[in-house]
Amino acid sequence: MDGSEVVLAARMKATKRAGTARGGSRVGLSVRVGLSAVARALTLACALLVVLGCKTHYIPNTDVEDTDFNQRVIEFCEQYRRAVERQNVALLLKLADENYYEDGGNIDSTDDIDYAGLEEYLRSKFRETRAIRYEIRYRNVSKGRRDVIQVDYTYSASYRIPTHQGEVWRRKVADNRLELIPDGESFRVISGM
Repeated sequence: MDGSEVVLAARMKATKRAGTARGGSRVGLSVRVGLSAVARALTLACALLVVLGCKTHYIPNTDVEDTDFNQRVIEFCEQYRRAVERQNVALLLKLADENYYEDGGNIDSTDDIDYAGLEEYLRSKFRETRAIRYEIRYRNVSKGRRDVIQVDYTYSASYRIPTHQGEVWRRKVADNRLELIPDGESFRVISGM
């Protein structure tokens, strides 16, 4: 027995003697001990419910909080991901907004792409590949200025390309951001393809 158990046992003996001396019984003691244990168990259960109830829930296989809005955004982005894997230029153009603009992440304007140049850009990239596997781990969905929705993600692109030694698989892992704008119940991509 540890120290607290010894003290509890001594109190129980003293209470038993006092109760028996007055013509009482041991029932009062066991009820008091039982209620004390129940009260502690209920307190612990309530504390666990509070802690578990406040836990943030995430959309499966993402780091994005599970809300109706975020689910809609991720489902739209999944359409984009599947279109890339299928090399579906028509669908990718449909998902893009007419104001699409990509600056290439630098100050060189020769690699900038607008909606008019997007189709040729996609076709040239897909012409070079025989197969694509495009996986996305969504990291964050947030709203920027002017209702622009920013979708930060890490992608793993595996693609098979022809070389002078035959077809080989290549892989690229990087972070990217799709920028979307609301379009009725859906969205349109304005940057990031």
